[in-house]
Amino acid sequence: MLAVDFSILNVALPVIGEGLGFELANFQWIATSFALCAAGFTLLIGRIADLFGRRLFLGGLVVLGAASLLGGVSTSPELLIVARVFQGLATAAVTPAGFSLLTTSFPEGPLREKALGLNGALMSAGFTTGAVLGGVLTDLLSWRWAFFINVPVALLVLVAAVVVIEESRPEERPKLDLPGAVSVTLGVLAVVLGLTQAGEHGWGSPTAMLSLAAGVLLLLVFYAVERGAEAPLVPLGVLGRRTVAWGNIAGLIAFLTETSLVFLMTLYLQKVLGFSPLAAGLSFGVLGIGTVAPPRVIGRIGTRSTLILGGTVQTVAKAALIGLGDDRSWMWLLLTGTFVGGVGNMLVIVGFMVTVTTGLPDREQGLATGLATMKQQIGITMGTPVMSAVATAALTGAGAAGILGGLKVAIAVNAAIVLAGTLAAALFLRGTAPASR
Repeated sequence: MLAVDFSILNVALPVIGEGLGFELANFQWIATSFALCAAGFTLLIGRIADLFGRRLFLGGLVVLGAASLLGGVSTSPELLIVARVFQGLATAAVTPAGFSLLTTSFPEGPLREKALGLNGALMSAGFTTGAVLGGVLTDLLSWRWAFFINVPVALLVLVAAVVVIEESRPEERPKLDLPGAVSVTLGVLAVVLGLTQAGEHGWGSPTAMLSLAAGVLLLLVFYAVERGAEAPLVPLGVLGRRTVAWGNIAGLIAFLTETSLVFLMTLYLQKVLGFSPLAAGLSFGVLGIGTVAPPRVIGRIGTRSTLILGGTVQTVAKAALIGLGDDRSWMWLLLTGTFVGGVGNMLVIVGFMVTVTTGLPDREQGLATGLATMKQQIGITMGTPVMSAVATAALTGAGAAGILGGLKVAIAVNAAIVLAGTLAAALFLRGTAPASR
């Protein structure tokens, strides 16, 4: 549902912005306000979930449905941002719990890899379905249905969860590391806010620099707190594992680059080529086609090789998109590049999830998946403002040709980031043998 929602909103973004009176530079806040809260509060709310178990998960679903309803009836930019904030907070509660259920329900090895592979395939199907639905709903009904569609889905999931999911609270409640939770939450929020401000006002903006500096300082405070905490929110021993550290970096880059590419291509299709939201949505449908097969690769070549293969494919595909022109005859390149890049990205995502959850006991799976979810949301949050800032700074004019020039520079930077992540995985991740079958 969350993957569908992301794609719908990316396709509908220009229409939503114009409908509620957002300025072009502020479009990104529709996505950023959601991901900011989902990233910043994941570890804190995830830890609270350890105390309250299933009740917090169910409560998160209720908030998600209510916030979606509020987004659909919004009549001003401010009200829509409030709805997106609550959607983000709800996501911070329910997403890590879902990943944790997947990893603790299956033993490490082939079964868990299949479960995570299926999850990745469904996520990809969600991105594809959402892209198409975003165009259909926006063109034929209204952008408001990009939010309304979540309400019945959330209700169905809520009913099913009450029946299927048993109480998951531990017999002995863990202690809440409040100083660690507060410092990491404020630190992540400050860093992401700084990146967003840089996207709006430039990298020399005093507000952006001050926010980034405060974020870094708070994260250093968090590190110091965790070193001396009796029951740390994030045990430093877990962060010190090479698979956890570098696997999360790979995941961060995967979500940062692919989700921001969707934003860039949305602008290309609608602002340069003049496509309608429906046509743009149908164009993004190729992103998910063929991504059901990649999860099988990981069992044959291992996680490290899967990350390297996926990153290499993604880099080549993105680099090819630099050749896009300003007329519709270049659609063949866009469709080919996004299809091949989507396959590569799916390989990286599945490889990242298997890597960061391998070698950890069940009691640490919630932490591992919470970290992974936080990196996912930070990637989504960082990608749009960073690439928006790059594209804006590189604009060569006000018309379609000028916009295209800025987009090409942003695509080149996007490909370079993927390449850097691929090289890091090759250098710093130990090889993992394929699981026996």
